[in-house]
Amino acid sequence: MTLRTVGWVVIVESLIVAAFLLPFGRLSDIVGRHRTLRVGVVLFGLGLALTGFAPSFIVLIGARIVTAFGNTLMQAVGTGILVAAFPEEQRGLALGAQTTAVAMGAALGPLLGGLLLDQVDWHVLFLCLAVLAALTLVVVHRSLGADPVSDPSPIGPFDRAGAVLAATFITVFVLALNDPFGFGLTSPLTIVGALMAAGLGFAFVRVELAHDSPMLDLRLFRLGAFRRAVIIRLLAFIASTTVLFLVPIYLIGIRQMTTRIAGVLLALYAVGMIVGAQISGRVYDRLGPRLPILVGLTLQLAVLALVATLGEGSPVALIALVTIGNGLGLGLWNVPANSVMMGAMPKTSFGVGGAFTNVTRTVGSVVGQAGATAVVAGVMAARGFDVPLGEVAETSGASGAFIEGWRATYIVAAVVTLVAIAVALRLTSGADRPTEVSR
Repeated sequence: MTLRTVGWVVIVESLIVAAFLLPFGRLSDIVGRHRTLRVGVVLFGLGLALTGFAPSFIVLIGARIVTAFGNTLMQAVGTGILVAAFPEEQRGLALGAQTTAVAMGAALGPLLGGLLLDQVDWHVLFLCLAVLAALTLVVVHRSLGADPVSDPSPIGPFDRAGAVLAATFITVFVLALNDPFGFGLTSPLTIVGALMAAGLGFAFVRVELAHDSPMLDLRLFRLGAFRRAVIIRLLAFIASTTVLFLVPIYLIGIRQMTTRIAGVLLALYAVGMIVGAQISGRVYDRLGPRLPILVGLTLQLAVLALVATLGEGSPVALIALVTIGNGLGLGLWNVPANSVMMGAMPKTSFGVGGAFTNVTRTVGSVVGQAGATAVVAGVMAARGFDVPLGEVAETSGASGAFIEGWRATYIVAAVVTLVAIAVALRLTSGADRPTEVSR
């Protein structure tokens, strides 16, 4: 598989998650977040099982679509359920715990996945995950009681026009950005797609501002803290995702490491994120968002500069430092930025609020993946190399072209992080809370 073809496995799921997070989040505020979560877990497990039995790449893509819809439903309500269960003064602690749980899963995923892939076919891995989804459904059923939001009257009717425009806008935007069909950035079709995305985005804003009960209250962007937190999350995820996306390719495709060793190195990212999330959640509750965000972004900038120096013979210890540092930085800036956004939301909109925080992460990740792919693939193509990832190391000169594109990618990512730092400098410090701003 070439890099462009493999990208479809990521793109198709990211596309669905990004497009439907807001509509599903708003719908959950009306029909119930717990009910939405249960349906999401069922679809997620079904998609994993279908992935495990996929006999071809086309069927695999179809299975990932089913998985993506389940994933979207779960992401749309997870943060909202959590924030609703904790008092405002413990919001940082709660979201820090959530990020820690995510990080623990992210640590075990590549670690156990790498061990399993050394022994069994990759299909078995997804069947094991389907079993975990079934166990999750049992836990959800036993742990969650009646939905805290069951009366739709104070929320208003579902904004169908806003939902359709949001999903269509993000779909066209992501497709135009990723160019999965290989049209080229200067192709008339790509340009038309970009113009369509701009038109749909403008229409979405107009519809939401005119609606009595909008899917997403865009007036929140008048709040400086909320607006800056959104920008920080988008930019920071664009930059940090380049590490998550390219480092596995570098370890296995360029350095020829086994999946077991690569899994251990990638698991260090989650270890760093656990530490960062625990620290930043407590600091946020006491001092506000500015300090942990600035420290996290500064660390991320240092990591990106270090990643740009990696080559075909870089020591493993340096790679380990990069992965754990990237996770630590993300844990430090992610929790307070997320808390600022959720603090601006009314309780009746925690579902769509949590969904929107995940939209910023997903869109940032998609942009980061697309940018990294475009830069690396562009540099390699300019040097005359368009070979399957598994053949890069064996093809004379291809590894050097990959590393050249790799370094260009991280220079761009470092610049993006610098912009995020400039935005973070304008956040309030001290004990200011986003909930005070929202009042």
